[in-house]
Amino acid sequence: MYIIGENIHIVSEKVKEALASRDREFFMDLAVRQVEAGAKAIDINLGPRKKDWAEVFPWIVETIESVVDVPLSIDTTNVDGMEAALRTIRKAQPILNSTSAELERLEKVPLLAKKYGAKLIALTMGSSGIPVEADARVSIAVDIIIPRLLEIDFPMEDLIIDPLVLTVSGCQQYCPHLIEAVRMLQYAWDPSPMISVGLSNVSNSVPAENRSLINRVYCAMLMGVGLQMMIANPFDQKLMEVIGWIETKDTSTPLARLYNKIAERIANSDEPQIEDFDLSDPEQAAVWKTTQILLNKVIYAEGYLNQ
Repeated sequence: MYIIGENIHIVSEKVKEALASRDREFFMDLAVRQVEAGAKAIDINLGPRKKDWAEVFPWIVETIESVVDVPLSIDTTNVDGMEAALRTIRKAQPILNSTSAELERLEKVPLLAKKYGAKLIALTMGSSGIPVEADARVSIAVDIIIPRLLEIDFPMEDLIIDPLVLTVSGCQQYCPHLIEAVRMLQYAWDPSPMISVGLSNVSNSVPAENRSLINRVYCAMLMGVGLQMMIANPFDQKLMEVIGWIETKDTSTPLARLYNKIAERIANSDEPQIEDFDLSDPEQAAVWKTTQILLNKVIYAEGYLNQ
């Protein structure tokens, strides 16, 4: 699994404070620890930075590149900020996160990625928003995004499609469709584009104690349909453990066997079955309940584990 570390994100109060004080040591330490935990790239999400983008994007790039050699993912809606960062990067091939199928962004951002030789994350979102159905998201990629990139002779091996994970809290109906979108996108174009998702989005607005569980169960389902890249938290040791179990087909423990079974069921266009689970084990029972909300079989509520 190619993990883009998500932890340099402006929603974090610690990141906000460190950015305001230009605390280089904070960002250097956070970047190094993410790489040591298994991240193969670092996402830098500082928001649009409408006032100080010309200074802050080069500053953060130089700070992080002083301690790690992995690719940096420039995650902002500010096109000028994107270019300020790309102009500063000196090490690995960067990732530009992101464009969408909206006319203005699709006009500008792919050209910027091509100019600086960056990989490009493209969201399956048009001017009318994010469609629920998997085939509609695939159509945005095939009928709008890819033709635009072919038009400008963008290297297709540098394209990354993101079919958009939305939270189970409030957008529950999107969760199973996202799984199918990941499955379908691998056969929608030849050669198949890379596919990535923002995994932690699925548990946004969920109580903190349930977030990791929801993330890792959804991760197992997405790995079942072939996902090999995601923006995620490499510090989540239980998530990293699940990834390792599935990648190595480790079935040495009951929980490892269970997560592999979930991935296998989804790979076969099946659904996890209650007989796959030992419901006398509280941990397996919690995983079962989580599969049911992610597949939109049971309505999500904050106390779903107690139902």
